[in-house]
Amino acid sequence: MTKKKAMVILGVGPQRGLGAALAQRFADDGLQVFIAGRSLSKLETVASSLAARGGAVRALVADATVEADVVQLFESVAREGCVLEIAAYNVDSNISAPFLETDIDTFTTLWRQNSLGAFLFGRESIKQMLPRRQGTLFFTGATASLRARPPFTAFAAAKAGVRALAQGLAREFSPQGIHVVHSVIDGVIDGERAHRQFPQFVAAKGQDGLLLPEAIAETYWQLYKQHPSAWTHEIDLRPFKEPF
Repeated sequence: MTKKKAMVILGVGPQRGLGAALAQRFADDGLQVFIAGRSLSKLETVASSLAARGGAVRALVADATVEADVVQLFESVAREGCVLEIAAYNVDSNISAPFLETDIDTFTTLWRQNSLGAFLFGRESIKQMLPRRQGTLFFTGATASLRARPPFTAFAAAKAGVRALAQGLAREFSPQGIHVVHSVIDGVIDGERAHRQFPQFVAAKGQDGLLLPEAIAETYWQLYKQHPSAWTHEIDLRPFKEPF
């Protein structure tokens, strides 16, 4: 009996967000999708929406910084009789803090939620993918992955760590059939959080001035479908209006 292919997404929040858009895009193509995050209510909202479209989805509460949670998340894939085909680390925790006002707790929290979580997620993903010598592993990055600007220096240090992790995994495991992708999201995603936190900025950007979650999800899909003779390891995505 052929096992159903599965995707795991850690970092699923509001229904209007990248995590939910990724879940929708891959569920629409028939994959069993496991969505995880810290808010059960948000996960249930996304899961209900996907199920209404006919998607196969499981919602699991998990904290990316807790090893036992991440291990259990991936064990759920095996318990459901699925095979891990795609995994996406979509956690994006940010705190605005001028450098001299950044305390140890803030710096450590950002490192744990971004870098440490990515390490745990990447390790458990590859453990399941390696026996088949097949799988795609995504890490969602940010402008800060490439350059640090105040007041987000601590965030940039954490995101740069994720990028370095992705590079190391790609070099070690690409020859063994694991496609590792780091995506630099260079701009603001047109999601619930942006509209809630800085509506004036959103309005000023105008039409197509923000990254559409569905457009990003479509790019992830295209990367997943790439032939191994021409894999992309790193890609940057930004609105056509965004300066760089």
